[in-house]
Amino acid sequence: MKKLLLLSALLFACSDDEGNPCVYEPTLTTEAVTDITETSATLNGVISIVSENCEVPNNTEQGFVYSTEIQPTLEDIQINVNGTNISTAIESLEPNTTYYVRAFLTNNFGEFYSNEVSFSTEEEEEEITGSCDGAPYPSIVYGTQEWTVENACHITYRDGTSIPEVTDNTEWENLTTGAWCYFNNDPTKPRLYNWFAVMGIHDTDPNTPNKEFVPEGWHVPSDAEWTTLEEYLIANGYNYDGTITTYNKIAKAMASTTGWNTSTDTGAIGNDQSLNNSSGFNVFPQGRRFYGFVDLTQDAIFWTSTGYNWSDDEDGVIARGLHSYSNNLDNRLSSKWHGYSVRFVRD
Repeated sequence: MKKLLLLSALLFACSDDEGNPCVYEPTLTTEAVTDITETSATLNGVISIVSENCEVPNNTEQGFVYSTEIQPTLEDIQINVNGTNISTAIESLEPNTTYYVRAFLTNNFGEFYSNEVSFSTEEEEEEITGSCDGAPYPSIVYGTQEWTVENACHITYRDGTSIPEVTDNTEWENLTTGAWCYFNNDPTKPRLYNWFAVMGIHDTDPNTPNKEFVPEGWHVPSDAEWTTLEEYLIANGYNYDGTITTYNKIAKAMASTTGWNTSTDTGAIGNDQSLNNSSGFNVFPQGRRFYGFVDLTQDAIFWTSTGYNWSDDEDGVIARGLHSYSNNLDNRLSSKWHGYSVRFVRD
């Protein structure tokens, strides 16, 4: 913000005993606003007064006035600050908002205002949070990637638009727009999403821009990004039997330590769960929605952003999954209306 020209006022009022005219000339300047954050800023200015042959003015106040409208006056927000080089911090501002500020001086000689300076508060930082409890999603860096290590749980798009909850199975299976549900429609169970929600498809108009499902700075991982994670875990010793095979046995290292069905299969997630989650990825078996709700405690399926054309009349999506009876991170072809879990990876 550049400093504008000084504004000054010249008043001729009463004269002194010898007949010399009163010259009252305040000069007010608003300088650049500093220390701007999302909700606060520091106002700066100079108020100097030339007063010759004048009585001391009554009821003098000075400082700053500011508003979200141009040319703020004493009818707007007033902050009194005494002195010549004046400065004051203001708080409780709105993020991503433009404000206008002027220095002011008022007394029985009149109201005087400086040049106007504008400033904009910073955008509110998008905190990646889970609306289940409001706490930030924890994340871990794996090589060149940073992943969230809890599942998505929010029910609005980035701009605050609600993602509808759909409980009826028939309605869910016929959706072509975003929706979420609790497993088994039970609020004590995890949330699942269809692929349309993950892609921000919030209405049926193909000309409408999609919403953003993921907070700024993150995205839904592609199938290739899941493979990058898989390869990192293998390279760093998380493969269960120490060999690299067609099906890399890393699921046990990714699974939570509780919640999974038991299994007698060697190396399976459900066999000796005390060895689970050595990578910290913390996958919990939240089940899925597929012609009803199935496989709670057995499956954890995650959407990718990677589509797949698997028939002439339907486009599918590649998903990634863990299962209590296996130690593989598999991929599967899924219809977009299925209900799965979601993780994020940093842009």
